[in-house]
Amino acid sequence: MTATAGARRRVAFVVFDGVTMLDVTGPSEVLHQAGRLAPPYELLLVSPRGGTVTTSPGIALTGTVPAAEAGPLHTLLVAGGDRLAQQRVERELLDAVGALAERAERVASVCTGAFVLAELGLLDGRRATTHWRHAGTLARRHPRVRVEPDALHVRDGRFVTSAGISAGIDLTLALVEEDHGADVARDVARELVVFMQRPGGQSQFATAPATPPAHSALLRALVADVLADPAADHGMDAMAARAAVSPRHLTRLFHAELGTTPARWLERVRLDRAQQLLIEGHSVTGAARASGLGSDETLRRVFARHLGTTPTEFRNRFTTTAGAGARG
Repeated sequence: MTATAGARRRVAFVVFDGVTMLDVTGPSEVLHQAGRLAPPYELLLVSPRGGTVTTSPGIALTGTVPAAEAGPLHTLLVAGGDRLAQQRVERELLDAVGALAERAERVASVCTGAFVLAELGLLDGRRATTHWRHAGTLARRHPRVRVEPDALHVRDGRFVTSAGISAGIDLTLALVEEDHGADVARDVARELVVFMQRPGGQSQFATAPATPPAHSALLRALVADVLADPAADHGMDAMAARAAVSPRHLTRLFHAELGTTPARWLERVRLDRAQQLLIEGHSVTGAARASGLGSDETLRRVFARHLGTTPTEFRNRFTTTAGAGARG
């Protein structure tokens, strides 16, 4: 959707008592800054009844417009709040969002705002994401939604959903790029001193392995030790010696508590570290060495096995907000 010269886009943020403040202020500041470089957005706060709503930290948002009076919209953005995942969404909020979504060209959600869209059936048969902590709940409550728990933001048709809180900034930068081009989005990211480069399909987790927490104090200490310095000597014998157990017993502990082997877990930790290093601008060789994977060839094999891409391709994706999750 390319911006028409001089066109003004009307963007409504749906807010409610308990709304997460950064879900609103982060995206709205992105759009405000974009308006300094391109045709401005018209921003308005909308709530089911209008008036004042109280955010999760207790700060009031005043002067919200009743949903019935919001008028035509280019983009509707539903902010999140923990209560949306903890209980069924109230009818009043559902009715307001449903009416607004019908007349919006583009519908987006930040964090648990996806629960509102899902409750309305708008995400049925579509790919969507939310905060990692609530992704399982979203999938169980709405089995027809194809939940992608590890994505920063996902585009499916005219619906765009994002992960938790700060990921709303990533989502909004992608919307700005869609409207005004990569140069404007890049300038906004630079002005806000944030990464433009995190693509929609990038993991919500940059450095933590996607495994459950260890139960025993012995394994928790060892895990913390490895995470603190993934490039150190963490061979089987070295880890077993630090834990004061035999290699065989250490393997049993990993299977019982983490559902994997020490070697596989370590490889994933080092891969996550290498991803973070590439994001931060390190070379492929530098990322391989600093992550503990050692060589470029080893890094390439691990990327291919776990991510289906190469380190260079992964790094090159960071010239734009567009990623696998941002495609329609």
